[in-house]
Amino acid sequence: MNRRNLWLFLTMLCVLPLARARAEVSLPVLFSNGMLLQRDLPIHVWGRSAPAEKVSVTFRGETKSDVADDLGRWQLYLSPVAPGGPYEITVSGSNQIVIHNVLVGDVWVASGQSNMEFKMRQLDNPQAEIVAAKFPHIHIMRIKHGYSDYPLTDAVADQHWAEVSPESVSQFSAVAYYFAREIHQKEKVPIGIIESDWGGTVAEAWTSMDALASDAALMPVFASRGNMMDAEAENLLVDPIQQAEIAKAKSTGLPPPKFPWHPLEQMWAPAQLYNAMIAPITPYAIRGVIWYQGESNSKLNRAPSYERLFQTLIGSWRDQWAVGDFPFLYVQISSFTSDATEDWAMIREAQLRALQLRNTAMAVTIDIGNPDDVHPKDKVDVGHRLALAARAMVYGEPVEYSGPLVRQVTRDDHSLRVWFDHAAGLQSKGGAPTSFEIAGADGKFVPADAHIDGRTIVVSSATVAVPVKVRYGWANSPNCNLFNGEGLPASPFLGESK
Repeated sequence: MNRRNLWLFLTMLCVLPLARARAEVSLPVLFSNGMLLQRDLPIHVWGRSAPAEKVSVTFRGETKSDVADDLGRWQLYLSPVAPGGPYEITVSGSNQIVIHNVLVGDVWVASGQSNMEFKMRQLDNPQAEIVAAKFPHIHIMRIKHGYSDYPLTDAVADQHWAEVSPESVSQFSAVAYYFAREIHQKEKVPIGIIESDWGGTVAEAWTSMDALASDAALMPVFASRGNMMDAEAENLLVDPIQQAEIAKAKSTGLPPPKFPWHPLEQMWAPAQLYNAMIAPITPYAIRGVIWYQGESNSKLNRAPSYERLFQTLIGSWRDQWAVGDFPFLYVQISSFTSDATEDWAMIREAQLRALQLRNTAMAVTIDIGNPDDVHPKDKVDVGHRLALAARAMVYGEPVEYSGPLVRQVTRDDHSLRVWFDHAAGLQSKGGAPTSFEIAGADGKFVPADAHIDGRTIVVSSATVAVPVKVRYGWANSPNCNLFNGEGLPASPFLGESK
């Protein structure tokens, strides 16, 4: 055999297995043993195969088929089904794939930054909770950290679908676990959680580029990005050690280990995390989203854009999933003694205002934070408050799910009266209401005297004869003591009389 023929022979040995592998039917990472499908919605199944190949999917006695396009892409929809299982899904083409232990129930996506990513094993004395985590009808999976310049068609699993057990739950989101456990126990329905989060990330990285670029009001997001890249370049010029660490981090896909903490460049880039960690799962039907993020957007150059940005994120996710205005339940950031370069109060106000969107609810956590730790360890109450919102809004239980939320502010002689929703049993713990401030037309806020009058708060100050504005809990780490009769805390707010 001459050299040319030998080269052709060896090439064929390498290429034929690759061609055969490409021709085989394959499924996205979401489709694996233990997967959980959304009840009462058409079941979307999609994947890859050889071009023009006929692919059939069988589930619970129903079989549907599709013929792959020129790029080998195929998709089909199966009929909606009620909660139940376990079942099997069989996918047939040139090869056959059988998926076992498939449940049907409610699927929730858990996303955000480090307080959502905070793992069960990181809790104080977590062993008892982990050992007791045995719920075969709660299935969990975790998407691996990743970023991309364009929307990907598939993600990478950091943990494939698994039943909740001491082994599977240790590395899983504590907030998401406590949320899922309560919903499962109260509603008696299988629950699936897809965890897709990354600590230390900003909201614009989780928002699609189409949504960001279509709104001129969000151009400051790109300006912040440019400033960050300029600062990064300057820093690398004077810090060769950090330059080497970031280069190493880019090759491994992990944040650099150097302290003080510094974000990996792509972690904060607009749309990068959406492209890699959200876009690939949007074809998968879900019940809703739980979200915990905002701390990284609190820098003074980013906080003013957060109100518009956060609402854009919610709208863009709903558009991409195309299953309607699904419930979007989120956590208002807690209390932390940050420095003067951050404005946590502005982020909380932006989160409060997102409640104007349909099917949203907010879990207030101002009372369970740790001023000295950006990662408060009480994730049980966070998960519970999110679950209360789901139980009331999604599952129709007659439970109070929110603390007092400001409805309007009215003038009352030389005082302002603040009216609240969710204020039955309004009370202040440990004395008179604290952390109220008022301002006149000059906008200069001063501490205010406050007292409860039914479901309202009356605030005044001897130094402000004609008050027009009032705010509550307006600090990075305020001392807030206002609750309703169910023990749920009032949200900090900024209000103005009309």
